[in-house]
Amino acid sequence: MFISEIYELLDSFVPIGLEEMDEVKLMDRVEKKYVFSATKLPDLLHQLSGGYKVLEIDMIRQFPYHTTYLDTYDNLSYTQQVTGKLNRHKIRYRRYESSGISYLEIKKKTNKKRTIKWRIENSFNQNCTDENALSFIKKYLPESFIDLQPVLDNGFTRITLVGTEFKERVTLDFNLTFSSPEGSFTGLPFLAVAELKRERFSGQSPFRIIMKQIGIQPTRFSKYCIGSALIREIPRKNTLKPNLLLINKIENGYNNSTGT
Repeated sequence: MFISEIYELLDSFVPIGLEEMDEVKLMDRVEKKYVFSATKLPDLLHQLSGGYKVLEIDMIRQFPYHTTYLDTYDNLSYTQQVTGKLNRHKIRYRRYESSGISYLEIKKKTNKKRTIKWRIENSFNQNCTDENALSFIKKYLPESFIDLQPVLDNGFTRITLVGTEFKERVTLDFNLTFSSPEGSFTGLPFLAVAELKRERFSGQSPFRIIMKQIGIQPTRFSKYCIGSALIREIPRKNTLKPNLLLINKIENGYNNSTGT
């Protein structure tokens, strides 16, 4: 099974700790995302092992995450993303399951296509009434983001790599699940989502070169939007049709290769 291969291959990476990771926080950055079959992760990790270190905490190198996305009653954040609006915002609580630490995060995609992220340590509150959270939201979100409510939960396992020669981070997410407050659920065990994060896209990146060599092209992809399209009654799903067709294609290939 490719999952066991992943864990074995991670042992070949030089580890990096959280303190060293502070040098590559990249809270103001450019990003590229890649979507592909999770069965390709072992080969990808094998090729990346020479040029990247892997985040390790307490002897663990892959970490479960849980995200709760917030949006307005009329799905303003979702609408901004699927229509490609710049200067758009995403609001979420992210919990690091291995440590129990939770952050309230706001991400902004600027009109220069840079991603800026702000966050505070804060635990999810069903009614979003925590005073620190409200103050944080008011500081970084436009007034149009009112009456925020939880709309989607997302779980995944993440591997975080840090470049040895270039100031960049690569995250590899798999074991994706989505659920709604109403009880809908779906899992995407066949899917992997990689993200390259850099201060700017100048110069060569070993990760970009390898992805090009194995035929995986960058694509626009939002876990929030895809999860919403899969399990929520929400408008503008047709806008996401290319992504949904790609997911179906990857699932069919995965099923054929694993005999499921």
